[in-house]
Amino acid sequence: MNPTQNHSQVSILGIGTALPVHEIPQSDITELLTSHLEDKPDLARFARRIFRSCGVDTRYTVEPSYKGTAGECRYLPAGDHSNIPTTEERMDTYKREALPLGLEAAKKALKESGTHPEQITHLITVSCTGQYSPGLDVMLIRQLGLSPRTNRLPLMFLGCAAGLKAIQMARDVVQGAPGSRVLVVCVELCTLHFQPVMEKEALFAASFFGDASASCVVGEAEDHHADYLQLGTGYSVLLPDSTEDMTWEVGNYGFDLFLSPRIPKMLGSHLVPELDKLLAGDSMPELWAIHPGGRGIVDSVQDVLNLRDDQTRFSRDILRNAGNLSSCTIMFVLNAMVSDLKSQDSASKEGVAMAFGPGLTAELMRFKYVPAQVSSQKTETDHVYL
Repeated sequence: MNPTQNHSQVSILGIGTALPVHEIPQSDITELLTSHLEDKPDLARFARRIFRSCGVDTRYTVEPSYKGTAGECRYLPAGDHSNIPTTEERMDTYKREALPLGLEAAKKALKESGTHPEQITHLITVSCTGQYSPGLDVMLIRQLGLSPRTNRLPLMFLGCAAGLKAIQMARDVVQGAPGSRVLVVCVELCTLHFQPVMEKEALFAASFFGDASASCVVGEAEDHHADYLQLGTGYSVLLPDSTEDMTWEVGNYGFDLFLSPRIPKMLGSHLVPELDKLLAGDSMPELWAIHPGGRGIVDSVQDVLNLRDDQTRFSRDILRNAGNLSSCTIMFVLNAMVSDLKSQDSASKEGVAMAFGPGLTAELMRFKYVPAQVSSQKTETDHVYL
């Protein structure tokens, strides 16, 4: 890697996260989902095993009926399935619930970054769990008090990798238009798409997804005196022979997700050469922000890269305490990492972020944690990674 002078230091200046108020133990979701499988005892046993072993203890949802009995939950009912919510009903709930959650995360990110709403020049909104128009981008501009001339860039239906893709897009915007400040807002209400499961393959998708919102502000780091994440080089890559291993399609009763159990192994086999390309001969960094698409994915990445347990703990903690939050998850991981580094008065450290989605797509990006005491004493040696 040959460092180059960089006086803009495009960085994540602040991150905000938000979870719905309804917290559900994994055991409760397991019982709801298996309550309609009395005539399929083998599938019920398989479901309980998958739900116990996927690395999730707790999830959050905007739908309060998941906290009730099977008779009260239309999404995972026992017995008669004729009253399951249609896709139209689910989108009505998304439209009602997505904005408040997105606003909560965005306001935290703006405050953390010291950014006034009128300073935002671009808004990137991300979701694969709901759509309507005028959409979340328009509503956020109005509710946050952003300029009506804010450039809106919605990323829709790109899956779990979209959060990191949005961060890299924001980096490119600021590099191409110095002085820009980009607000990224991800909202995913995954639990609105839960349905009674009749096949083993569908259980993998139902076992670990939860609802959340996450936001960040990306801009130049001059005169920014708080801790930040300097954004380095990165790219997106389609992995070979994997198109059908992760699919997300609109059905009559929500969106239908399929996840192949061979995804962790596939990621492991292709990740090393891609990281070699990303690092371009540099040594392995200390920090690893891995999207926890499931326990098996984190296990596979840790194994092939020979990472220590403490290097994957942020990913595992988010998965255990909130589940897979689709595009929001990578920002939850980065936020937890920054909070921990800040609490330890850590020195600057380099890292790699990665997230995975349909395609199969891998998003890879280098970054550097810069503590406040360093950010206020920037020198001519500051650089990004090429």
